[in-house]
Amino acid sequence: MAGPRQDRDLPKVKLTKDSLSEFKFLFKYLRPHRKYFIGGLIFISLSAFSTMAFPFLMGKMIDAVSGSNASANMPGLSNINTGNGLLKAHWSLNFVLLLIFIQLSLQTVFSFMRVYLLTKAGTSATADLRKNLYSKIISLPMSFFSSQRVGDLSSRISADTGQIQDTISFVLAEFLRGLLTLIIGLSFIFVISWKLALIMLSIVPLIAISAVFFGAKIKKMSRRETDMLAESSNVVQETLQGISVVKAFTGESIERQRYGKNIDGLIEFALRSGVYRGFFISFIIFSVFGAIGFVVWYGAGMVLAHTMEVGLLISFVIYSIFVGGTLGGFADMFGQLQKTIGSTQRVRELMAMDGEEINGELDSSLPRLSGEIVFSNVAFSYPSRKEVQVLKDISFTAKQGEQIAIVGSSGGGKSTIAALILKFYQPDGGSILIDNKNANDYDLKYLRSQIAYVPQDVILFGGTIYENILYGDPKADKEAVVEAAKRANALQFIESFPEKFETIVGERGIQLSGGQRQRIAIARAILKNPAILVLDEATSALDSESELLVQEALEDLMQNRTSIVIAHRLSTIRNADNIIVIDKGVIAEQGKHQELILLENGIYQNLSNLQLV
Repeated sequence: MAGPRQDRDLPKVKLTKDSLSEFKFLFKYLRPHRKYFIGGLIFISLSAFSTMAFPFLMGKMIDAVSGSNASANMPGLSNINTGNGLLKAHWSLNFVLLLIFIQLSLQTVFSFMRVYLLTKAGTSATADLRKNLYSKIISLPMSFFSSQRVGDLSSRISADTGQIQDTISFVLAEFLRGLLTLIIGLSFIFVISWKLALIMLSIVPLIAISAVFFGAKIKKMSRRETDMLAESSNVVQETLQGISVVKAFTGESIERQRYGKNIDGLIEFALRSGVYRGFFISFIIFSVFGAIGFVVWYGAGMVLAHTMEVGLLISFVIYSIFVGGTLGGFADMFGQLQKTIGSTQRVRELMAMDGEEINGELDSSLPRLSGEIVFSNVAFSYPSRKEVQVLKDISFTAKQGEQIAIVGSSGGGKSTIAALILKFYQPDGGSILIDNKNANDYDLKYLRSQIAYVPQDVILFGGTIYENILYGDPKADKEAVVEAAKRANALQFIESFPEKFETIVGERGIQLSGGQRQRIAIARAILKNPAILVLDEATSALDSESELLVQEALEDLMQNRTSIVIAHRLSTIRNADNIIVIDKGVIAEQGKHQELILLENGIYQNLSNLQLV
């Protein structure tokens, strides 16, 4: 039987009234699949009752062969003393075997159905949760992503929802099954012999408490052992990644000592951990088998005194093992429930956030923007660094079809202007007008559909070249995609690949060169046919040949559309209608190339001179 995943070290939350209320959130996703969940709970109950019938039947089989039933080899019932009740009934060996076969057959059906139904409920509910969580995450604003790690967000979707799925599919089932097993088992052992029951119960708490104590200690030590192993793995990774440096500086002996020190510490700690494990296992074995031995010894005395039958004693022992095992398993179940509550809280935090309104189909009847952009006294600080003002009183106008270049030193705020045009962030002061209308008054999906963005570090998706170009307009046909590639100077190299447009680009486009990725991104922008084009240093990382091809493609792309060009190489923006020089968040200079190059000791002039050196 599948069980909870153990490969994640998720945070635990104490089980309180408030924390348990987190399960209301999960039940909301279970509601559409409640018929499977309720059916699973019903089969859990039937499975528990069926399982607890097995010790009773085993006892009856022992009675059938111990001589207590003179007709043990006769089929069917014989010599039933109805006055003594079910426990005192004597059944034939063949009849008991038939009952066991029926019990096991039913148990098989019940177990299969409970696993199937709860898995169906758990996976379906978690699938809905994952879809909603993913939709929520990608709808959150850029200010959220600037303060989050991608690995942590991926963990929310995979690890946290996986823990939730395990709890719905397995942990809750095992908890309910264990609870029923405990109730039925305790009821049977008290019915069989309350004296033996009290003896057994006086020992079980000691074992359970010891298991919880030692289990927590061992788990803590195991976690530390895992961390130490990870540290030694980090040494290996660092050494192999920097092997050229290691060899250049003859650092082999240093790395050998560093790794050896980590491994020696790991061995020492593992031995200490082994002592705890050995003592714990020895104690459990001694306690469990000692308790069983004592119960059997005491019960055997009752058998010799003719106050108990052998079969009932065997049934009692098996029920006691079931009860003890169930009690021992509750500790892990509570731990899993604590993890699930922690995971649910982390998921709910994301689901409660306000996302951007980008859902629904784009209204095709809306007119195309002309593309005029006006920045009026715009000020901005990133939400994660409010004390640092990135832009201060920025004002400029980009008329329809104009090419506006933005230059300046790194960190001056050039890329921030591009982010504000795309409405990745909201300005702290001033306003941004597009076609004489405040950018905030536009539907966000419509506004971004009118803007194409080509960054310096192009990110392609791990599919084919065709799929990456088609991302610009998913409704475009093959002819439009080919035409976009041709205009982007990309068709020649695409046709040179054996699989042409069906060539897989690899993760983040790793199978393509920088210039090829840039031209795919330009083809994507051409296919989008935007009113406004934002280029963020699109050629700065390219060699001269690639830059020439990309620049030709960009000039074609910028025709008849408003272009905001953030440039590092001034040679690419000499023909711009207006060049804005940003320095420390303010506009220091602006004008055409011929005007700015003549400013004595001007920032643009200095940048130009540095690039000519």
